[in-house]
Amino acid sequence: MATVATARLLLGILVLGVLAYTFTLLARTHGVSFIDYFGFFTNLTSLLTAMVLIATGAMTLLRGRTPLPLTLARAIATACMMLVAVIYNVLVPGTGAAPPWVSALLHVVLPLLLFLDWILIRDHPGIRWRHFWLVLPYPVAWLAVVLVRGVTDGWVPYGFLLPERGWLSILLTSLGLLLALGAAGAVVWVTRTSPCGLSGQRSEAAG
Repeated sequence: MATVATARLLLGILVLGVLAYTFTLLARTHGVSFIDYFGFFTNLTSLLTAMVLIATGAMTLLRGRTPLPLTLARAIATACMMLVAVIYNVLVPGTGAAPPWVSALLHVVLPLLLFLDWILIRDHPGIRWRHFWLVLPYPVAWLAVVLVRGVTDGWVPYGFLLPERGWLSILLTSLGLLLALGAAGAVVWVTRTSPCGLSGQRSEAAG
């Protein structure tokens, strides 16, 4: 699995490089601040996903296995990036201010690679439904911060979260996003609720 671990490590480094490049570009051409840039769910989730990929790849290369906490982090990252793909392709299609290839990489290629990695590469322990709630805290916290910013400084990353749309519209949109996240998380969880082999059983028991 050294090849897979190396690929994850390199993919994480690539995503970090793309995020750094894009932020530098947009800061220079559009005056985008660091906080606003990573206020976008796509950018922040891609950043956290890259860190998980790097940690997972490095841990596998150093210790030959992935501990359960990192496996759960990968599961959460995969579900969140699937949500990114849905938001991009259904609610806010287009490249925005970023170059088209950056949008394609972060909104289509990265979610697809994560999902294929998750369902095809069986090098991690099974996860249990009792951990399913872990998919919620990060997106809920992001949404709460965005809504607070919307009513304080007027900045939101996506038009469908603008305060002037009305709180009922925002509430329904937020519930829809959380339901979509739950569906993505269910797909991720259902594919790995059983331990993968004897090593998976030991890792799951230890968790």
